[in-house]
Amino acid sequence: MFVVIFGRPGCPFCVRAKELAEKLKEERDDFNFRYVDIHAEGISKADLEKTVGKPVETVPQIFIDQEHIGGCTEFEAYAKENLGLFQ
Repeated sequence: MFVVIFGRPGCPFCVRAKELAEKLKEERDDFNFRYVDIHAEGISKADLEKTVGKPVETVPQIFIDQEHIGGCTEFEAYAKENLGLFQ
């Protein structure tokens, strides 16, 4: 499983999502992720909307195996439901 997290500096939900991904990477052999700092990479909200396929109001925007699942809350729910994570 490969997760891509699009986030920005100073965003508490981006930090939470990244920390969750780091924890999952430590605990599972089948999990890896990439964190993309949209500011450092020069990615605009319009660019993200093209990738996501709908309007984007917030970050993080998270993809699991190239499928958009939403933000931090959805990622946490997915991890609990499918990856045996209990926070």
